[in-house]
Amino acid sequence: MSNTIFSLIPPIVAILMVILTRRVLLSLGVGIVAAAFLLAEFQIGETLQITFEAVKGIFISDGELNTWNVYIILFLLILGIITAFISISGGSRAFGKWAMKRVKTRVGAQLVGAVLGIVIFIDDYFNALAVGQISRPITDGQKVSRAKLAYLIDSTSAPVCVISPISSWGAYIIAIIGSIFTAHQITEYTPFSAFIQMIPMNLYVWVSFAIVFLVIYRNINIGQMKLHEERAISSGQLYDPEKTIPGELKEDLPVSSTGTVGDLVWPIVALIIGTVGSMLWTGANAIEGKATILAIFENTDVSASLLYGGLIGLVVTILMYIRQVKIKEGVSGKTFSIGIIEGLKSMLPAVYILLFAWAIVDLIGQLETGKYLASIVESSQMNTAFLPVILFVIAGIMAFSTGTSWGSFGILLPIAGEIAVSTDVALLLPAMAAVLAGAVFGDHCSPISDTTILSSTGAGSNHMDHVLTQLPYAIISAAIAAVGYVLIGFTGSTIIALVTVAILLVVFYFLLGKKTQVHE
Repeated sequence: MSNTIFSLIPPIVAILMVILTRRVLLSLGVGIVAAAFLLAEFQIGETLQITFEAVKGIFISDGELNTWNVYIILFLLILGIITAFISISGGSRAFGKWAMKRVKTRVGAQLVGAVLGIVIFIDDYFNALAVGQISRPITDGQKVSRAKLAYLIDSTSAPVCVISPISSWGAYIIAIIGSIFTAHQITEYTPFSAFIQMIPMNLYVWVSFAIVFLVIYRNINIGQMKLHEERAISSGQLYDPEKTIPGELKEDLPVSSTGTVGDLVWPIVALIIGTVGSMLWTGANAIEGKATILAIFENTDVSASLLYGGLIGLVVTILMYIRQVKIKEGVSGKTFSIGIIEGLKSMLPAVYILLFAWAIVDLIGQLETGKYLASIVESSQMNTAFLPVILFVIAGIMAFSTGTSWGSFGILLPIAGEIAVSTDVALLLPAMAAVLAGAVFGDHCSPISDTTILSSTGAGSNHMDHVLTQLPYAIISAAIAAVGYVLIGFTGSTIIALVTVAILLVVFYFLLGKKTQVHE
C-alpha cells in the first residue's frame, strides 16, 4: 500500500472528516486507524501494533527520548502557565488598558499582529505563540475576532520564516540546496546566494503578505470570516463559546489590582531573549570549527531552545508574581496553585491535537504519500515551462496531505533540482522557489499542520474555525501566485511575474473590498 494511490486515503479521510464534522480529534483518530490498517495490510492485530508504535514514537524514538516532541509539549505547557500568571499578576489587564489608549482602531490592532508576525522571523512555532500572547489583549480590546487574529498570525509566521536565511527554516532549506548543488556539481552560485536569489521568486509569500495588509486596511472578510467578525463587533463575542479554544484560560482567574504593563512585557521579553539566546548557544555548541550565523542556525536545536527560553520566561513570570504577592500585595499567594493548574489545563486541547497530528504524520510518512505524489511529477511528460507551477501545486497538495512543509521540502526540492538540471537548468531556482511556496500554501490549508495548530493556539481560536476562515485567503493567494509561476516558466522573468501579481492584487483589492466589509 506504500507509495501507491492508496496512500492518499488516510489524509483525505482525515481532512474530509475534520471539515465535515469539525471534530478534530475524532477525525485525526480515524485517519490514524486508516493509515495503520493500510500499513498492516488489513490485519487487525498488526493495525493495533502499528498504531501503538506510532503513539509510542511521539515520546520514544530509536530507544531514546524523542526530545523534539517532548520539549515542544513542555514548552506549550510552560507557556500556558506563563499566560495564567501574567493574568493573575494583572499584566494582561494593564497591557490591554495601555494598548487601548494608543491603539484606538481595529485596523491598528490588526496591524500590530501582522507587523509582529513579520518582525519575529526566527522560528514559526515561536512566532505563532509569541505574537499571539502579545497581540491578543490588543485585538480583544478592539473586538477583532480570534479567527481573524489566527489568520494574521498564520499568514505571516511560516511565510516570513521561509524567506529568512537567519531562521530555523532558512538554515534547513539552505542545507538541502547545498546537497542538491553537490550532487549535480553546480558551482555557478553558493547555496546561500541561491537562497537569496529565490526570495523574490517565492510569489506565494509576497502575495500572502500583501493580502494580509489589504484585508486589514480594506476590512475584507470572505466566507465564514465575515460571520466571525460580525459577531465580534455586534456582540463582543470573539469566538464561539460552545467550541473548544486551545490556549484559552477556562476559569476567571483572580487578578491583581496593582498590575502594570511590565508584568506582561518583562516575561515576554525574557521569553524572546531566552529563546533566541538558546538558539545561538545550542547552534554554536553543535559546530566544529568556525561558527558563522548561518552555521549556527543550521545546527541549532529549536525544540530545546524553546524549552530553555520558556523556562527563563517562566522564572521571570514567577518573580513578577511574587512581587505582586509580597511587595504590591495586589493578590493572594494562595493563587499560585490555581495559576499552575489553570495554565496547564488551557494548553491541553492544543497538546491533544498536536499529539494526534504527529501520529498521523508519522503513519502517512510510512505510507510514503509524499513520495507517491512526487513520483507523479517525475513521470509526467510535460512542457518544462509548466515546471514551476506544477511543482507549486504538487508541493501544496503534498503539504496539505501530510501536514508538514518541511517534509515536502525534503522530498520535492531534490526532485525539482533533478528535473531542472536534466531539462532546463535556467529553471532550477524558480522550480525550487515554487516548491517552497507551494509547501507553505499547503501548510496554511491543512488542519493537521502543526504550524496551523499552534497559530490557533496562539490566537486562542477554535482550530477548525481558523482553518476554514483562512482557507479562502490562502486559495486566492495561491491562485495569484500560480499565474506568476506560469509567467516565470514561459518568460524566465521574475520581474514580469511580480508585476502581474501586483496587478492581480489591485484587482483583488477593488473587486472584494466593498462587498466583504463589516460595518463597525
